[in-house]
Amino acid sequence: MKRLALVAATLLLAACGQQGATTPSPTTAQQEPAIVFAAASLNTVFPAIADATYSFDGSSGLVDQLKGGALADVFASADKKNMDKAVDADLIDGDPVMFATNYLVLVTPADNPAGITGFDASLDGTKLVVCAADVPCGAATLKAAEANGLTLTPVSEEAKVTDVLGKVTAGEADAGLVYATDAAGAGDKVTVFDVPGAKDDPNTYWIGIVKGAPNKARADAFIATVTGEGQAKLAAAGFGPPR
Repeated sequence: MKRLALVAATLLLAACGQQGATTPSPTTAQQEPAIVFAAASLNTVFPAIADATYSFDGSSGLVDQLKGGALADVFASADKKNMDKAVDADLIDGDPVMFATNYLVLVTPADNPAGITGFDASLDGTKLVVCAADVPCGAATLKAAEANGLTLTPVSEEAKVTDVLGKVTAGEADAGLVYATDAAGAGDKVTVFDVPGAKDDPNTYWIGIVKGAPNKARADAFIATVTGEGQAKLAAAGFGPPR
């Protein structure tokens, strides 16, 4: 009898152990943070708005990653063009929402060693760094140059705006075109010049849920936060309101 009781107890404990190991909590998926693919210019403000698992890069690069099968819940683009690419590729669930605006400025190192006077002919012959044309800040740069009758000859074209800023603050470039929010974040490390007309034709920022999102509920909640209470933090960081 004692032996039978011991065997029964052992089997009961084993069954309990198996049940505990294989039965997931029904709320586990809901507790996982949203996976957010976001434009590089959002790399400071988004984490201040909400907790998530972030991947920051140039908007065009993020679209390429999503096309390649990368898992994400949310995509936030620094322009409509790249969000449209994601929509056209059937990567977005529902309609994207505009949540902010931003505009280009010209920055130099704080001491402006090349003696640049603004977004003008003083850029000729300098080490100018810009974003690549397929990145939102690069497309905006080309538009600004055309509007102001300038032919720019950059020494480097970067995949994301934060790399442009990094080369300027490191003294590797005489000047760079970045967003106003990036320049504000750099503080006294840079001297800032307005780009004529840029404020009147800003980049628009868009956000949407990725089709097949692993955590759609958290994606919904993240977007609601960005378009709701997060607007105050976006404004504090220098972003303009949606228009």
